[in-house]
Amino acid sequence: MVLAKSRVGAYFSEKSFIDPAAWEAAAEAYAKDGKHTPWTMDQEFFGHQLEGIRYEQLLPYGTPEGGDAFKVIGGDFVTTEDGTGVVHTAPSFGADDMRVARQHNIGTLTLVDLQGRFTMEMGEFAGKYVKNEYYPAGTAPEKSVDVEISIKLKEMGRAFKVEKYEHNYPHCWRTDKPILYYPLDSWFVRTTAKKDRLIALNKTINWKPESTGTGRFGNWLENLQDWNLSRSRYWGVPLPIWRTEDGDEELCIGSLKQLKEEIARSVAAGNMPADPIAAFDPADMSDANYDTVDLHRPYADNIVLVSPSGKPMTRETDLIDVWFDSGAMPYAQLHYPFENDADLKEKFPADFIAEGVDQTRGWFYTLHAISTLVFDQVAYKAVVSNGLVLDKSGQKMSKRLGNAVDPFKTLDEYGADAVRWYMISNASPWDNLKFDAEGITEVQRKFFRALFNTYNFFALYANIDKYVPPSPREKGSGDEGALTEMDRWVLSRLNSLIKLADTNYTEYEPTIAARAIQDFVVEDVSNWYVRLNRRRFWKGDTGTDKTAAFQTLHRCLEVVAMLSAPIAPFFSDRLYRDLKGSSVHLSDWPKADESLIDTDLEERTKLAQQLTSLALSIRKKEGHRVRQPLQRMMVPVLDETMRKRLSAIQELVLNEVNVKELVMLDPSESKLTKKIKPDFKKLGARMGKLMKSVAAAVNGFDQARIAALETAGSLKLTVEGQEVELLRDDVEITAETIPGLSVASDGQLIVALDITLSDELRQEGLARELVSRIQTLRKESGFEVTDRIHLHILDAGDARLAHAVRHHSAYILSETLAVTPEDQVIVSSLPIGSPGVHQVELDDTLQCALSLMRSAN
Repeated sequence: MVLAKSRVGAYFSEKSFIDPAAWEAAAEAYAKDGKHTPWTMDQEFFGHQLEGIRYEQLLPYGTPEGGDAFKVIGGDFVTTEDGTGVVHTAPSFGADDMRVARQHNIGTLTLVDLQGRFTMEMGEFAGKYVKNEYYPAGTAPEKSVDVEISIKLKEMGRAFKVEKYEHNYPHCWRTDKPILYYPLDSWFVRTTAKKDRLIALNKTINWKPESTGTGRFGNWLENLQDWNLSRSRYWGVPLPIWRTEDGDEELCIGSLKQLKEEIARSVAAGNMPADPIAAFDPADMSDANYDTVDLHRPYADNIVLVSPSGKPMTRETDLIDVWFDSGAMPYAQLHYPFENDADLKEKFPADFIAEGVDQTRGWFYTLHAISTLVFDQVAYKAVVSNGLVLDKSGQKMSKRLGNAVDPFKTLDEYGADAVRWYMISNASPWDNLKFDAEGITEVQRKFFRALFNTYNFFALYANIDKYVPPSPREKGSGDEGALTEMDRWVLSRLNSLIKLADTNYTEYEPTIAARAIQDFVVEDVSNWYVRLNRRRFWKGDTGTDKTAAFQTLHRCLEVVAMLSAPIAPFFSDRLYRDLKGSSVHLSDWPKADESLIDTDLEERTKLAQQLTSLALSIRKKEGHRVRQPLQRMMVPVLDETMRKRLSAIQELVLNEVNVKELVMLDPSESKLTKKIKPDFKKLGARMGKLMKSVAAAVNGFDQARIAALETAGSLKLTVEGQEVELLRDDVEITAETIPGLSVASDGQLIVALDITLSDELRQEGLARELVSRIQTLRKESGFEVTDRIHLHILDAGDARLAHAVRHHSAYILSETLAVTPEDQVIVSSLPIGSPGVHQVELDDTLQCALSLMRSAN
């Protein structure tokens, strides 16, 4: 027997091995006991050395048609991981088998009929189904025919061992029965004749992701086979081919007009008694006229035409592949080429199509093939190949597994816009999405609530001041002369956002656009611009500064509504209508005003945002609220550009983080540095013998290299003559701790706060806490934001509170809109329990009583 060497152990015991020299004697002495079969290895060959060797037909049934059968051939689909390493081929029943058989001139042997039964040539097996599943329910024999054949081979001494293997096999999705591959005559479209053109045109299509076009679809075209067009089904588009019985003459019908003309000839020749589509008028393109014709089966099968030589011609009974219907959609929907030529030129090719990656060999291909063959052009300019929506653990959703999400319930619960924004912003459309409803809640909270609150803030003060947006102007930003630096910054960011969003929408990158819009709304507008400009909206006068603030924020909200509309059409439309009075979907797409983009200002403000974020993170770590002022903030200056930017934003940053002074440090003199040390456990696993050399190199890093590693996430190093990649996770990076200071860093940027609190700082902090409590009480008491109040604070004998109020009374009265004289704020008694008198807690050890009354003035 012939067996792959790697599979010998699966069938023979090493104990039973017999040396070739002793084989004959051992074989004569062998008594079949069913336990240990003696064996020896006669010769070893490479697989290719066996090619061409002939063998006898195992079962003498049937004679192959054409070619040279019963010889050993090679195939790239044979494996030695299981089985014997030898595979039989059945060219009539498998694509791989047919391919390799043709390569080696092996004929076909078809001993199974279309019902899945053996033909008469199969002797005692004739008429039996090749799969027990094909028998009518309850009639399948106990032994399937493959078992019967195995027994026969065993009895004939032609099977050494018979085993059952479990393997994957295609089944019908409707009946769950095994599918029988079968050789059938079919009609093909010779797509291989246009293979090079198909490949060339594919390279002009914008594929998202690109890898689908160059990889999966590109590989499909590189290995292109002719398109099998015909299908053995009952319902569908009939194959419009009529042939004579002898097959010598055939006719392909290209239109109903041609069919009607051929029917007339057939009726005249006596092949048909009358025209079955006599009511149809080829010149009438109305629906009513076309409703008089039904060319599906069986009606089309009843039409008999006449050949040029006068012979009857009947229609080929096959149908056209349904994928041809899909691929012909751009033309069929317009009834092209019989009408609507202008419409086709206007609407074709499509700007983009979108479907799952499984359509690579389906719709994507048929659209491309038909358009290339018929028009020599693409059917679509771009493709968005959708990924799958998985559960939050990354598993495919399935009702059986209980992890499927009902999309309609999700839309009802969260709203269409929130679901759309979550899905688009969370992952690119072509990437698989791990769907988690908590992510939708996060989108509602973080993006939509921030946008809604920003609009509410604008509307509240705009209504108070009866602000009316100006008529549209070229720049749309109001009185440019009154714009503050903060206005110019947010308008610069807005116009940069317009450019970025427009580019990425155009390039079918909605995820990048959505994330940029969300960052702009949350970080730039809500957390930065509105928060830093509240006073401009609050203040009583309505001068040019306040008008500029209104116009700037109005413009930001207006453009955000426009940019968000493709993803969140409902919320955006409501926002735009509230701002402008018309639908956002009828507005012009915004265009960036390059004159308003100031990249240096954007970089400067970005530095301010980074410094603020680091300082606030230190406050959080140390337990100091922002209302508690601190004395010093220290920042090492990396270069002259950074020094200039720090000088420009110094006041802004100090106000934001509530610190008195900013100290710029020269890096050479600064003690604010970072330390780096190797993580030997991780380095050892990755670097092996090079670990010590890599660790030594890491220990020699200066501040610039540490910052470069933090920023890039990896660095290339050369150690012992080899290039290695150091990852951020391979090391530990910490900021140097200095007594009295708390340090935080982000890349090359380092911030240190002096966390020592003097009595003066504590008093100011108490004053700010008091203002915060009073503002909360104003809101809880139902006061309008413009209401003036009378404020009195009880002196309960705590010196800290008394000093804080007396030293900062002007600040307290101004912030709370109180009209009480400064020398009357502190009182010796209050009617505790009376309306307007409240107890508030300023910190863990200090409470106070105060009275809040609306002023009549």
